[in-house]
Amino acid sequence: MKFSQLLIPTTKETPNDASLASHIYLIRAGFIQSYGSGLYNFLPLGKIVLDRVRAVVKDELDKAGAMEVSLGFVTPSSFWQQSGRIEKYGKELLRFKDRKNADFVLSPTNEESMVNLVKNSVKSYKNLPLNLYQINLKFRDEIRPRFGLMRGREFLMKDGYSFHANEEDMIREFNLMEKTYSKIFTRLGLDFRVVEADSGAIGGSGSKEFMVLADSGEDTIVVCSECEYGANIEAGIRKPREIEKNNFKFEKVETPNITTIDEVSQFLDVKPSQTIKAVIKKAIYDDSSEVVIFFLRGDDTLEETKACNSVDANELVDISEDEIREAGLSVGYVGCFDLPKDIKFVIDLEIKDEINMVMGANEDNYHIKGADITTIKNASYADLIAVQEGDICPCCNSKLKYTKGIEAGHIFQLGTQYSDALDAKFLDNNGKAQPFVMGTYGIGVSRLLAGIIEQNHDDKGCIWTKESAPFSVNIIISNIKKEEEVLEATKLYNELKAKGIDVLLDDRKDRFGAKIKDFELIGIPTAVVIGKKLADRLVEVVDRKTLEKTEVKIENLLDEVLKRV
Repeated sequence: MKFSQLLIPTTKETPNDASLASHIYLIRAGFIQSYGSGLYNFLPLGKIVLDRVRAVVKDELDKAGAMEVSLGFVTPSSFWQQSGRIEKYGKELLRFKDRKNADFVLSPTNEESMVNLVKNSVKSYKNLPLNLYQINLKFRDEIRPRFGLMRGREFLMKDGYSFHANEEDMIREFNLMEKTYSKIFTRLGLDFRVVEADSGAIGGSGSKEFMVLADSGEDTIVVCSECEYGANIEAGIRKPREIEKNNFKFEKVETPNITTIDEVSQFLDVKPSQTIKAVIKKAIYDDSSEVVIFFLRGDDTLEETKACNSVDANELVDISEDEIREAGLSVGYVGCFDLPKDIKFVIDLEIKDEINMVMGANEDNYHIKGADITTIKNASYADLIAVQEGDICPCCNSKLKYTKGIEAGHIFQLGTQYSDALDAKFLDNNGKAQPFVMGTYGIGVSRLLAGIIEQNHDDKGCIWTKESAPFSVNIIISNIKKEEEVLEATKLYNELKAKGIDVLLDDRKDRFGAKIKDFELIGIPTAVVIGKKLADRLVEVVDRKTLEKTEVKIENLLDEVLKRV
């Protein structure tokens, strides 16, 4: 392609709402254009990159035996009502009515639609397993769209769904998709980590996220310094801690105006790890709400996604002191014993069998010493804590640390959650109707563009990886008025095209400095500068990543460029 014939509106101005490098450079380099909050047009360069990334995703999925389909962008609300997600997904699910007053949604994901497709097409175990995917537009009505393609409202997503006769075969496909996704991210030149994750609104019994490592990432990841263990903070686990404790007899002690963990620890001369704190929240469900108490060690932090999952709520919200008192609880003195009978509570697994603990006595100005958690009847237990840096890895006993990541892929073991809800069944080898066992697999294709640039940029602009670059080579004519430069550039351009190389010829009448700045901003991996030294039969080859310049004799130029690309 010739630069003069392409729409590439590069600009020096940084968008007012842009803070991430990918947001800034994708707009400044003319890849995307904002036309509304969280909404973007893909300009010619952006569409080329999007198609290249899409092609890598499709190639690896097809090699793995998955089959591409295309589902409708608009989905009947009844599908989501059947699955039970219409309310749980919340306001991010855009709902609307057509002229006949029928209810529809713009799908952010398509489990329901794909189940209906297979339900109406597959009747026998002989047609299983089946892995169908699409790469299609999705819409999520983000409350605060930000960071460009990283968190837009409309996005290109690959969503795939596998159907199986049994769980064993579903896990086999899940593992195959983990390997396939790893190949995709590796081909795209990304530094990534596969981590344990929370299944969120999709559901299922297990899931893994593919995190593109970047300081700008929104997600906190817990990783081991020595082994391959990694998890989103929402799903991270640690080796249970060994706590040194004082020995106490069981007694209720007066603690006047002592309400915080630090105050209790100092007053009773115990470590915070020997205390139990109560975190009180209001759990919100589809049609109701209730006060819930979460009990954990005094020096631990509640991980709210884990807590929310432990009571199967849609969300947890903070609660006022007045609401706590209305629930019959004593502010600052809540403990596991003698709670009001109608109060739901969950205890962290790590303190399930603890003795000699200190906690509130459920009475103003009193705490209990020597509490034995094993004596609590009908208690619910769950992993509630947020793993901290320095905690011990559950796999190898090394220390855990935090890093930041961008979620670019997510795979789930769904089981029969959706097939049960939507009554999707097949006949097994005994002629008995069974629900499909499912997996689901997503990749944020348009988000990958942002992820690539978050990992690959400098203060001059984008640095595209080999498989994602809009062009492999950028030929820059230093002075378009010099016929010998134009002839040599055109010759190389035609030779590279004949070899199947994607090449951009900068044939504009602009100044040489402007062309170099655009090359650096756009980020094509290799530039060939044909300029003043042509008289000496020399040209410059520039590596975009390092900005190293190499002088090459004109007779060796084609071989040198082919070697690089």
